[in-house]
Amino acid sequence: MPGYQALHESGELARRAERAYALLRDCTVCPQECHVDRLAGETGFCRSGSLPIVSSYGPHFGEEPPLVGRNGSGTIFFAHCNMRCIFCQNYEISQCRGGAAISCEDLAEVMLQIERRGCHNINFVSPSHFIPQILRAVDIAAAQGLGIPLVYNSGGYDSADSLRLLDGVVDIYMPDAKYGRDDVALALSKAPDYVERMQAALREMHRQVGDLVVEDGIAVRGMIVRHLVLPENLASSEVVMRFIAEELSRDSYVNVMAQYRPAWKAAEGGMEPAFTALQRPITAAEYRYAVRCAMESGLHRGFFQ
Repeated sequence: MPGYQALHESGELARRAERAYALLRDCTVCPQECHVDRLAGETGFCRSGSLPIVSSYGPHFGEEPPLVGRNGSGTIFFAHCNMRCIFCQNYEISQCRGGAAISCEDLAEVMLQIERRGCHNINFVSPSHFIPQILRAVDIAAAQGLGIPLVYNSGGYDSADSLRLLDGVVDIYMPDAKYGRDDVALALSKAPDYVERMQAALREMHRQVGDLVVEDGIAVRGMIVRHLVLPENLASSEVVMRFIAEELSRDSYVNVMAQYRPAWKAAEGGMEPAFTALQRPITAAEYRYAVRCAMESGLHRGFFQ
C-alpha cells in the first residue's frame, strides 16, 4: 500500500490538504512568499490562484530510465512556475500563461487515467506552487484506489515547510540543483536566496525518502537530483556536487544534464556581459568538468548523459 493510501484512510491526508490550503490565504507555499490571497483570486509571482493549472499530461519517455521503464512516466505538466529562468526551454508553459485551470476532482481523474494507461508513476512537473491542490487531488484519487508512486519533479526552489506536508505522500523526489551561487540564481532565474532554499529543500526531501531504490529496473522510492551544466560553469557545479555528496549522500543518484541550449530570452541576446556565454551550447569539456566534480566528490550513481 502506498504511503498516501494509509494517510488517506486515517484522514491525515485530508488534514494535510486543509493545512496547505490555509497557506494560500497569505501565500507562503513557495520561497517567493508573495503574501497574496490566492483563495480570493489574487496572484503573485507564479500568477496562479486557487485552482491547479495543467498544460498537458500523459506517458512520457524522456525522463530518467528508472522512471520511464517500459510504459513511461505519467507526467502532469503544471503551467506557470515560481522561477523565471531566462533560458527555460519550456517557457511557453512556465512563463507565457499556458494551460487550463481545472478542479482538484479533475486533477484526481487525470491521475487515475494515467494509472489506467499503465504508467509506472505519477510525475508532477513544476509542482512547487501547487502543493495544496496536489494534496487535495491525491486524497480524492486515493479514495478511488490510486496505487502507483508519486514523483515530485521541481526546480529545487521549494519551501521546506511546505515539503513537510508531503512527508509520506511523495515516493520519489526529483529536484533540480541548479546553482551554487545566489547572485547567478537571482540574475538568471529571479530566485532570491536560491542556494540556501534549495539546500534546505533537498535535505528535507532526502530525509523523507532517502537514496533512490530501484526494483526490477523501476524506481519505487528515493531521490534523483538533476543538475544542468551551464556554459562557463555558471551553475558552479563543484559547489553543487560537494553539497550533494557531503550533506545528502554519496549514494545520491545524480543526473548531470548536457542538454543546455540557448532558449527563451537567452537566445535573444542583450544580456549582461557576465552571462553572454548563455548564447551558446555547452562544450564537451564543460560537461566533462561537471562530471569530474561529481566523481571527485565521491558521487557514483547517474551521470548517464
